Amino acid sequence: MIDGLIKHILDPLWEKASTPLVRAGLTPNQVTLTGLALIIAGSGLYLWHRLDLVFGLWLAVSYAFDALDGAVARRRDMRSKAGGYLDAMVDRYQELIVLGAIAWVHDLWPLALLTFAGSVITSYAKARTALEADVSNDGWPELFERLERIIYTCVLLVAAGLVPEGWVASVMVWGMALFAALTNLTALQRGVRAFGLLAQIDREGGAE
Repeated sequence: MIDGLIKHILDPLWEKASTPLVRAGLTPNQVTLTGLALIIAGSGLYLWHRLDLVFGLWLAVSYAFDALDGAVARRRDMRSKAGGYLDAMVDRYQELIVLGAIAWVHDLWPLALLTFAGSVITSYAKARTALEADVSNDGWPELFERLERIIYTCVLLVAAGLVPEGWVASVMVWGMALFAALTNLTALQRGVRAFGLLAQIDREGGAE
């Protein structure tokens, strides 16, 4: 939702931030895979140091780097369907790795699983709709899309790292519970939108 509302503001910022990567000759796919490597490294270190604040800040930097692949693709005129597919697949693995690390450190496996399920179903709802009809990739302004999930994850971890030690468990439990609720609400929201869109196509004679 945020990305759709302020895309005209974010895109120029990403374009400017991508300048060092463009000058270095990196391809969009290399940026995507480097972002994944940063997430893997940060999550692995988190399992060792267990510092929520450090992990939250690491993720903020890593996700910001990962977001530059699209800007590099535009500036180097290297946009491709294969690159878009790779980016989408990497995004899902990034979420799985981060949520798995949080679940391991705080023993929150059920909530992490529910959160990941909502995230994946949100993405699947749009992808499955595209198999049934020609739909635009834009115009799906759901409540808790990927950018919102990224911001929420980083803020939650930073908050857990700043509160008194006795409050950390409560912050993470309630924070992850809200995370799970929001991702699944978004999945339902997108599912309803997709069903309505396909039902309208059926009514207009689009069904075979």
